[in-house]
Amino acid sequence: MFIVAGSLYVDPEAREDYLAGCVPVVRAARSAPGCVDFAIGPDLVEPGRINVYERWESEEQLLTFRGSGPSDDQAAAIRGAEVHRFLISGVEAP
Repeated sequence: MFIVAGSLYVDPEAREDYLAGCVPVVRAARSAPGCVDFAIGPDLVEPGRINVYERWESEEQLLTFRGSGPSDDQAAAIRGAEVHRFLISGVEAP
């Protein structure tokens, strides 16, 4: 299992438009084979920060969905990013 998690940074005044553009991506991801969870949302403290969380059954399914990545408009809006992929070897209740 893989988790992709981290933060994207956009201009604060552009964040709501950026997130609105992500709605089709979230819907598509959640219906994609191998997607366990997929969420993109605004940070509660930093006005230009967007939190990203994805969980996939396999790397192949993740890469199939990912394709060419964000649209040109989305990529142009991103001012910075700190997103990492984590390989999960086990899952336990907290």
